[in-house]
Amino acid sequence: MKTKTQSESPSFGGDLVLKRTKSSTGEALFFRFHPLLKSTLWGGDKIVPFKHLQSDQQQVGESWEISGVKDNETIVCGGPFDGHSLNDVVATLQDRLVGEENYKRFGNEFPLLIKFIDARQDLSIQVHPTDEIAHRQGKPRGKTEMWYIMDSAPDAKLYSGLREQLTPETYKERVENDTITDALAQYQVREGDVFFLPAGRIHAIGAGCFLAEIQQTSDVTYRIYDFKRKDKDGHYRELHTREAAECINFHVESDYRTDYVAHRNQGVPLVQCPYFSTAVYDLDEPMLLDYSELDSFVILIALSGSGTLAAPDGQQIPFQTGDTVLLPATTQTVQVEGTVKFLETYV
Repeated sequence: MKTKTQSESPSFGGDLVLKRTKSSTGEALFFRFHPLLKSTLWGGDKIVPFKHLQSDQQQVGESWEISGVKDNETIVCGGPFDGHSLNDVVATLQDRLVGEENYKRFGNEFPLLIKFIDARQDLSIQVHPTDEIAHRQGKPRGKTEMWYIMDSAPDAKLYSGLREQLTPETYKERVENDTITDALAQYQVREGDVFFLPAGRIHAIGAGCFLAEIQQTSDVTYRIYDFKRKDKDGHYRELHTREAAECINFHVESDYRTDYVAHRNQGVPLVQCPYFSTAVYDLDEPMLLDYSELDSFVILIALSGSGTLAAPDGQQIPFQTGDTVLLPATTQTVQVEGTVKFLETYV
């Protein structure tokens, strides 16, 4: 069982987590990466100061924190692998970085993509395929993801899922007559809200949203509707109505927001699925994170506050708002000190 000191460990269950017991000789290392800042038509101004960066880049809509996406791989910052791409590190360390079962499953491709997203304007209505559909459409994999809402605008909203039953035919009609958003569940969001977005669920980030996103390593997105906006060259952006219709899960649920109860100084599970498990920690006292029975890398994403991460061998690094740190699968324990709120995710 995965254990945490100072609190009773939540059970994450199944063979996705408890795959093998590690050797006591595993050493913890901390991998940091240079973020890939993406300027977008809808990007805002929160990411650069949130991450304490010195940059004049404007309209930064996304910061790709940890990425193995081809041609968008993050580069290690500091340490023995300084200057190397994430996928180079995976190819070198293999199961020592990602875990035995993950390496068998994903090979030299890192399985998760971590982002911060700041939306000054509404993003397009979109959907992602499942792995099965993606393979059928000639893509390497689908995309399941989750959002954790951070300090967003008071009127920030987003779309997640359907609020009324549609068929493939009525869906196409709604897109054509500009009423598709009327069929979607809309949420006014606040800090701490969580939305799980399995492949097939229609969704869109609205203006004013600032969030952390955890997803499969995949850049497959089908744009359903774009509010008749034009790009910088005066053209409508391409829609993928036909491809999206094959992907949409038309099941209607009563509530698409993830329900959880926040607690101080213990891990609170948020999402567990075949692609990742994620918990949130809100600490104001020291905690030892025990990964000795976890056959996976771990990613820690600092949402607010500041503190330190310390390994048993004495290695120690600062850990503050906007930081994203990758721990290899050989990690046994990590001591977290300070007043800091963070997400923990692994496969």
